[in-house]
Amino acid sequence: MSAEIGKDYYEYSDWNENAVPTKVPVEVIPPCDPTADEGLFNICIAAISLVVMLVLAVLARRQKLGNNQRGLTGLLSPVNFLDHTQHKGLAVAVYGVLFCRLVGIALSHQPLPFTKDVVNKELWLILALLYYPALYYPLLACGTLHNKVGYVLGSLLSWTHFGVLVWQKADCPKTPQIYKYYALFSSLPQIACLAFLSFQYPLLLFKGLQNTEETNANEDLSSSYYRVYVKKILKKKKPTKVSSSTSKPKLIERLTDAAKSYIYTPEEVFRFPLKLAISVVVAFIAIYQMTLLLISGVLPTLHIVRRGVDENIAFLLTSVNIILSDDRQEVVRIVVYYLWCVEVCYVCAVTLSCLVNLLMLLRSMVLHRFNLKGLYRGDIFNVYNCQRSMRPSRPALVCWMGFTSYQAAGICLGMAIQTLVFFICILFAVFLIIIPILYGTNLMLFHIIGRMWPFWLTLFLAVLIQHMTSRFLFIKKDAGTRDLNNRGSLFLLTYMLFLVNVMVGVLLGIWRMVITALFNIVHLGRLDISLLNRSVEAFDPGYRCYAHYLKIEVSQSHPVMKAFCGLLLQTKGQDNVSAQRMRDAEEGIQLVQQEKKQNKVSNAKRARVHWQLFFTLVNNPSLVGYRKHFQRQSSESFINGALNRTSMEGSKKDGSVKENNKETESAATN
Repeated sequence: MSAEIGKDYYEYSDWNENAVPTKVPVEVIPPCDPTADEGLFNICIAAISLVVMLVLAVLARRQKLGNNQRGLTGLLSPVNFLDHTQHKGLAVAVYGVLFCRLVGIALSHQPLPFTKDVVNKELWLILALLYYPALYYPLLACGTLHNKVGYVLGSLLSWTHFGVLVWQKADCPKTPQIYKYYALFSSLPQIACLAFLSFQYPLLLFKGLQNTEETNANEDLSSSYYRVYVKKILKKKKPTKVSSSTSKPKLIERLTDAAKSYIYTPEEVFRFPLKLAISVVVAFIAIYQMTLLLISGVLPTLHIVRRGVDENIAFLLTSVNIILSDDRQEVVRIVVYYLWCVEVCYVCAVTLSCLVNLLMLLRSMVLHRFNLKGLYRGDIFNVYNCQRSMRPSRPALVCWMGFTSYQAAGICLGMAIQTLVFFICILFAVFLIIIPILYGTNLMLFHIIGRMWPFWLTLFLAVLIQHMTSRFLFIKKDAGTRDLNNRGSLFLLTYMLFLVNVMVGVLLGIWRMVITALFNIVHLGRLDISLLNRSVEAFDPGYRCYAHYLKIEVSQSHPVMKAFCGLLLQTKGQDNVSAQRMRDAEEGIQLVQQEKKQNKVSNAKRARVHWQLFFTLVNNPSLVGYRKHFQRQSSESFINGALNRTSMEGSKKDGSVKENNKETESAATN
């Protein structure tokens, strides 16, 4: 509530025994300017952030970063989004702060704190969408170097952001924006994220985490997580007892399984990708922000309307031919009661929308893990219901970059639509069903249904007759099999109930539309399932984004692939003698006299070397062009740098495949 300062404002408070309203002054919330000015703080913190980035660039020049990058260019990738083993807290907290800032600038009259220009708000809003990610970027970059100096700078920077934000909210807990405490409640997730950063950076500094150049480059591949994952999937499982097909699970077991499908329990050998972890946390913050906005944006207005009802409402209702009672005070009490019911219905709608989205988010986490583990095993058809290639592409990369943002936007839009639909449904149930039953008045809906009782009875009897006759007359059981019986009577009943079934079909069509609309509205915030039929799910942009996102994650972060790459790097770091033997084996120039020396090598190591050589020669795109028989292939024989197997089959007619196989076998033997 906002009002001009210096005027007297009154509203009706609670009613006394004689239903006479008493006037009390309304609390006027003037604009508040905190001691820590927002514009001055942003100028100072922007300069400090720039200095921090320069210091980090100097430190990066002294130690090698990934891909031999140095200086400021090495800081342009502060987070490896395809690394499942890294600490996810820093990135999750920064993304949470950014989303809270987005909510603030979307509702603020001044998106940028540097200017008070309201005319060009759209332009400043676009600049704010680029300014705040750059402002909070150093909070993420300080953890890039895994250096004590970086942790110290991150601690100071996070403490500054956290301290100034708490200072501002303590100075101005009440603001005239939407609701007097909306700005305070809306900033709670941002304060929590900054508090986490303020705690996490000193904790990293206390642990003394300082990685060397080699450790930073291979931190992901050197992790034991991937090796443990491979051991888990290769471990022989104990056979489980299979229950007989005739026994059905009990009701308690089915309810327990249904509850478990919505509860995410962490597994030791599976870790969520960083993008999914960020998406889940941002989704929780989005649910909180939308719930707060829906409550604080409507309920205070309903309170004012309910408290402002006086006896003049009776004249207003009479002018539109609505007469609730002859006593005007009784009319006031009835209207106030109905408005209170409207408030209760709206609160129930918002609460139901919030709970539904939380439930859907928990279910999404379980389904995310199921889909990722299925694609890791190669069950592409079971996940997508069609055969797809797990290769990165331009649309897949675009969807991967925007997946977290699309998820948060879908939840916000879904909660707004869900609240509106739930509110209308609850109002219909309360004012047309519950209240008329409780007070025995205004039974219009029941009167309409009662006058149509012959129609409803006919439809009910028609459906009942079809079910009963199908059960006892038209299906016979003989020796454990089922077949049709009394076919003549079946055909006659089908013909006689044709017109009645048309009316039943109308009801089924209406019910189908209601169920479809409710399903789509409830699942609007989820991208992991399609709102369309499986045959046309590609036209659902949300599910299409999710499907492409999984392509990038699986093709670039497959645990088995990373375990294999880590094994190659581990083999590369052996002693000089073993390294020389590996180079001789890869180049294929070992002499016949060296076969006796190879006998000293264990059979397991020799088999591993041969398998690595064969796998590298066949599938490594960088070595394809150096093979003689590959140079004879046309450009159409290669897809994404790998050999096209279909073209190999076509070349069998010319007898070239046999020659290629002989060369491959000889290379593997060498």
